[in-house]
Amino acid sequence: MDTPPSPPGAGRTDDVRIGALVPLGRPGWTEAGRHLLAGLELAVGEANDAGGIDGRPIELVVRDTAASPERAAAAVDELAGLGVAALVGEYHSVVARAAAARADALGLPFLCSSAVLDALTEQPTRWVARIAPAQSHGWRIYGDFLLGAGHRRVAVAAEPSAYWASGTRVLRDHLTARGGDVVVELDMRALAPEAVGDALLEHGATALLLLVGTPEPAVPIVRAVRRDVRLADVLIGAPAGQPEFPGWAASLGGDGAAIPFLRYLPGRLTPLGARVEAVLRERLAAPPSFVALEGYDAVAVLAEVLRAHGVDRAGIAEAWPRVAVEGTRGRIRFSRAPGIGVWQWVWAPVQVADRDPAAPDRFRVLHVG
Repeated sequence: MDTPPSPPGAGRTDDVRIGALVPLGRPGWTEAGRHLLAGLELAVGEANDAGGIDGRPIELVVRDTAASPERAAAAVDELAGLGVAALVGEYHSVVARAAAARADALGLPFLCSSAVLDALTEQPTRWVARIAPAQSHGWRIYGDFLLGAGHRRVAVAAEPSAYWASGTRVLRDHLTARGGDVVVELDMRALAPEAVGDALLEHGATALLLLVGTPEPAVPIVRAVRRDVRLADVLIGAPAGQPEFPGWAASLGGDGAAIPFLRYLPGRLTPLGARVEAVLRERLAAPPSFVALEGYDAVAVLAEVLRAHGVDRAGIAEAWPRVAVEGTRGRIRFSRAPGIGVWQWVWAPVQVADRDPAAPDRFRVLHVG
C-alpha cells in the first residue's frame, strides 16, 4: 500500500507504534483526509515533545484507505502484524465499519475519530471506541433544524450507500413522528442534476438534502438547483458536512453558501482547542475543520491511555471506560450508549451551520443540538 514518507528517526525499535487509517486517495474524500491527518500528526508531535510514552516516542504508521472497505481491512491486518498498539482515524463510515470489524476480530484497539454510522460493529465490542457522535444523534438534530425552519416536505438526492440509507431512515423516522416526511428519494445514479427541479416540484418539496459525494455529483446538483428560477425558495442542505471544507467554496463560490450542514463544534473551543486551531490553521493554510480537531482529540486520548495503562492491547481496551481527557471541544469520556455497540463519547457538541451568503468564507451557526 502507498504510504507517506516516514518522518526522520521513525521505525526505531523503542517506538510505540500507532496505526492511522486515513482517506488520502480518491475516491476517498481527500480533503477530509488531509485535515484528519493534520490533526493526528500535530497531536503525535506534541505528545512526543512532552516525553512520548514513558520516554518512548510515538510513531504514527499511516495507511491510505481511499474510501475502500477492503483496503481498510487489509491495512488493519498489516498494521496488526507490524505491532501497533492501537489504531486511530478513518472518516468514511462504511470504511470504518470494515476496519472496526477486523480490529475486533484481531483484538486490536481502534479509536475511531470521525465515522458516525451507528452500527459501527454488528455486535457490542470492547475493542472499539469512538470520538464522533453517532449518526442518529446528529441527524435528528438536523431534522429538528429543518422542522424549526418550516420544512416538512423534504427530498433527498442520494447515492447507494449504507451511510446514506441510514441517514435517510433517521430523518424519515424523526420527521414523520413530528408531522413532516421525506417525500421522495431521488436516485442520482439515474437522474441528471438538471432533472432534479422537476422532481422537487412534482412532490412539493421545500428542502433538498444532498446525500451524495463531493465534488461529484454534489456540485452539479447545487448549480442546477440554484439556476432553476422555480426553486428560489427551496432550501438545499448537506447534513454530512460537504460545505465545511474550502474546496466546496472554491468550486461553488456564492452558490455554495446558505447550505446548512452538520459540524461537531461547540460555541467556543476549549483553551486547548483554541491553541490547536491556531496551529492547524497555519499548517493547513486554511481554517481547520472539525475533522482535524477529531484527529487531534483521538491521539490525545490514546496517548493518555498509553501513559496511564501501558501499551498492552488488552489493557488499552479495558481502559476505555476510565478515560477522562480534556479535548479541543470538551472533556472526553466513553460510555455505552443505547443501540451503539462501541465505547462512545456521549456526545461531541453538534451545530447546524452554513456559509454566509454575504461572505462565503465565513460560517453562521443556525442551530445547536
